[in-house]
Amino acid sequence: MSSKRKKTLLIIFAAVVLLAVTLSLPPVWSRVSYHSRVVYREIKYWLKPPSEAVFVPSTQNGEGGATPTPAAIIADTPTPQPTAAPTDLPAEPTLEATEAPTAVPTPLPTAVLLTGFKPERQFMNNCGPATLSVYLSYFGWGKDQNATAGVLRPNWVDVNVMPYELAQYVNEHTDQRALWRYGGDMQTIKNLVSIGIPVMFEKTFEPYTLRNDGWLGHYNLVAGYDDEKNYLTVQDAYLMSYPPWGGEIPVETWDSFLGFDFAYDLLEHEWRSFNFVFVVVYPPEREAEVLKALGPLANEEDANRIAYERAMTEAASLSDVRDQFFAWFNAGTSLVAMEDYEGAADAYDEAFALYPSIPQDIRPYRILWYEPGPYAAYYHTSRYQDVIDLASQTLSNMAEPVLEESYYWRALSYHGLGDTTRAINDLRASLKYHPGYAPSVDMLKQLGVNP
Repeated sequence: MSSKRKKTLLIIFAAVVLLAVTLSLPPVWSRVSYHSRVVYREIKYWLKPPSEAVFVPSTQNGEGGATPTPAAIIADTPTPQPTAAPTDLPAEPTLEATEAPTAVPTPLPTAVLLTGFKPERQFMNNCGPATLSVYLSYFGWGKDQNATAGVLRPNWVDVNVMPYELAQYVNEHTDQRALWRYGGDMQTIKNLVSIGIPVMFEKTFEPYTLRNDGWLGHYNLVAGYDDEKNYLTVQDAYLMSYPPWGGEIPVETWDSFLGFDFAYDLLEHEWRSFNFVFVVVYPPEREAEVLKALGPLANEEDANRIAYERAMTEAASLSDVRDQFFAWFNAGTSLVAMEDYEGAADAYDEAFALYPSIPQDIRPYRILWYEPGPYAAYYHTSRYQDVIDLASQTLSNMAEPVLEESYYWRALSYHGLGDTTRAINDLRASLKYHPGYAPSVDMLKQLGVNP
């Protein structure tokens, strides 16, 4: 072989290696895979619009259909008990305040702006880990979203991280403490920010940059508020790539970037879709201050009750059908947290009855991606077929069926109907998309199967 030919082959080989290495870098691969998945999703959704699918719950407790038979009666295998499932939530660390939580004294400052964050541009579907990384940077963490995502999203096709998972990560992998609650409000945000504690919350996301993509969920981090201007200042890992004013934010200005404006009058509307959920990260030595700032939401049971009462008030008073849907859904979510599964199932039935009345172009067809409460409510009231139907519809409507929670709850319900083979297959599928997913690992062990 001539030296010229050898040189050409070496150059080609080096180029291929360089390309492979470049594509393997998370920021690059995220963008490449994002655009390829967008094309695939657009084609699939054009052929089969997910917003057309409507879930119709069966009559409560199996009436009007075949009554499910418990697995313990029809199978020799022991009935598995769901543990640490997405809505059977892991316990928080014991909170030990030095005094009983009370409301923060008023008046609060009319404006507060916290600084010292290290902004990031999120990778595809990585707003939870990215926003948490930005949050932790406020406390001098020194890592980025690769670290958080490595634990929270070990499979990069995973589409969401739950609030309890974010708090659990902080408590298990950092020197800080974290808790999460339903039922947040503007006053709670101001109370916390005014004592120097940012607040992370999940909300509706319908950005101008995602054309015809429909309703999504998204995390923001509140870094400040201004009563005179009537806006919050938020860190938003998505808008770091696509700021509302167009163009890009130069990387060299990130260290001095303070955040994006978020109007007060948008907060309630966009936060409602997630039952006003929020996550608080704080140094352990400031726990008493944080509990005091949380006021009536310091106690988790009280927060669930407050969120439920708010949801029921909104269900009766709101006129917009999508807002009513979210209100009934929130009522169900709060009741699941309170372990009132029958009441939760009724509330979710009300929500799903409203769903067909929502204009098709704004239907929140992704809601089970983020809030799997209906699975727990229907499963714990022995409505196994409803769980199976809802999970199957949710997975079918995805460009790629990657929701570990949907597989997990469908597996429980298959087992509840005596179909252990399908249950095991679904548990293994959940582990494919979320390696190490504890509820599925535990369930397989209970069934005597090697995960």
